[in-house]
Amino acid sequence: MRQNASAAPAVLALLLNATVWGLSWLPFKALAARGLHPLWTTAAVFTASLALLLWTQRGHVRQALADRRLWWLALAAGCTNVGFNWAVTVGDVVRVVLLFYLMPVWSVGLAWWLLGEAPTRMALLRLVLALAGVALVLGRPGMPWPVPESLSDWLALAAGASFALTNALLRRWRDTPSGARALAMFGGGAVTASAVALGATALGLTGAVPTPTSAWLPWLALLMAGFLASNLALQYGAARLPAQTTALIMLSEVVIASAAAVALGAARLEAATLLGGLLIVGAALLAVARR
Repeated sequence: MRQNASAAPAVLALLLNATVWGLSWLPFKALAARGLHPLWTTAAVFTASLALLLWTQRGHVRQALADRRLWWLALAAGCTNVGFNWAVTVGDVVRVVLLFYLMPVWSVGLAWWLLGEAPTRMALLRLVLALAGVALVLGRPGMPWPVPESLSDWLALAAGASFALTNALLRRWRDTPSGARALAMFGGGAVTASAVALGATALGLTGAVPTPTSAWLPWLALLMAGFLASNLALQYGAARLPAQTTALIMLSEVVIASAAAVALGAARLEAATLLGGLLIVGAALLAVARR
């Protein structure tokens, strides 16, 4: 009973993180409709957040720069944000979130490699169920193999793998100060998003930053506050729970994002997508039943 009580704050922290991510597509789509590409939105939000952290966490700046382990955390977090934010803005929200939450698949291998948490037979069974669900989500009539078919598909898959790596690294390096980890993660988000945005603009994949308008400010402020809160929550929860448990709890984002997207008309819930989603979530629920 005491162990369950001690885990409750970590679980609630991860649920907060999942809620922020599950609803983040709303401001991203709103800003895209006002002419701001999600890459530039990500760069702006994380640069502003980093500036705030450099002031409030200035005692950890030197360690964040000197500890090369945190550079890997910065890269993983940066790729997560770039991939997910771009994908959820330009793609079908439900499909993107389901592909992103192949994260439990990636986390099995990463937890074994980085944390020494060898997968059990039940974990492998959940892996098979999740992959079957993804095959249904990606499958299309006339396609011989269920493969990603759009930019948003690839971005969602890459972001999910990066997020699984982020969680594994947070748990492995939980001995580092939270301030240094936060600086690394927001620094990675700012640098990665800015670099990708500049590269995409040079290649003609995105337009240059339009003239700023006051209509952006409420949405940018909302994203900044949400991402700061969710980052602290993720650090707290992921550092205190096993990687597979973190991946399981974070699956609540699927329900939150999907319900909101369908209710607001930002996604279509087809039969194959629904069945595939049930398999992915069902694989996670097996872990709950076993625990």
